[in-house]
This record gives sequence, structure tokens and C-alpha cells, in this order.
Amino acid sequence: MADATDGGETVIIKKYANRRLYNTRSSSYITLEHLANMTREGINYKVLDAKSGVDITHTILTQIIMEEESNGEQMLPVNFLRELIGMYGNSMQSLIPHYLEASMENFRANQSKLHQAFENSLGNNPLAKLAEQNMAMFKAAATAFMPGAEKPQQPAPEGESASDLAALREQMADIQKRLDELGK
Repeated sequence: MADATDGGETVIIKKYANRRLYNTRSSSYITLEHLANMTREGINYKVLDAKSGVDITHTILTQIIMEEESNGEQMLPVNFLRELIGMYGNSMQSLIPHYLEASMENFRANQSKLHQAFENSLGNNPLAKLAEQNMAMFKAAATAFMPGAEKPQQPAPEGESASDLAALREQMADIQKRLDELGK
């Protein structure tokens, strides 16, 4: 998780006996939803029991996951949860946290690569290439049937798009007329 806090400091959150969470940086009480948002923003924090000073971050993060699962669309499939519960007490239990962390890191890296590939593919869009090829073929056909018809393209001033469209329609009608005459 990226650390987006000022200077890389960890924000200390204290949990009091009345179940309230206190952000020591902002000097304000917060909710689990605030902690979920801090997590999404990459802010590193530690939740401590106010009375004993014990780090309860793991418990609070698990509680946030439970809240998210019960309020929104469920992300964790039932079979995955059963498998996970089945791993408690198993001889492989100590390997699971490292495996899950590595899997999540790989997922994030692949997600980033997929996003970048998608962004790059917009410029290499097959439909855009097809449209370019069609325009080149159209220009070649227009040049073949109407010598001297190809003029260097100049950007049209705004407001001339309707007249340009009318001119293109006239050219298309003329081309169609010539094609009809050649077909006879």
C-alpha cells in the first residue's frame, strides 16, 4: 500500500472503550468509513487500543472488510471464505498471509499493466485504422474518377461544416453519376 501521508508518517488512531475511534493527527473522532477511505487513499495508519496501547489494526481492518461485505456488493466468494477458514490451524497457515500478499501485489501489477495497455490501444484502435484505410481508398477512388479533385486539406473555419457536408454530398453524387456512366 502506498504511503500518501505527509513525510511518510503513520497516523495513530486510538480506539476507546466506547468503541469510538479518535484520529490523533486531526484531533477528531472518525468512523470505520473514514478509515476505509484513508485506506483507499493509501494513508498509512495504525489503530491502537486507547487503554492498553495494543495494536488492533488487523482487527479493525477485518471489521472494515466485514462492513464493506455486508453493505455493498460482495467481493469475497463464499468458497474462498470457506477455504480461508479451513486454513486456520492447518500446517500451511503461516504461508497463507505471504501468499495472499504476493497474489494481491501481482494482481495490482497486472491491473496497472492492463490499464496501460488499454490506454495505449486507443491509439492503435482497429476501427480507427479501418476508418483511415477506408478514407485512403475513397480518396484514391475520387482521384481516379475525378482528376484534379484532390485538393490539399486545410482546416475548415468553424461554421462551415454544413457547407462542407453539402459539398461532399455533391462530390459523392458526381462520383456516383460517373460510376453509373462507366457501368453502361
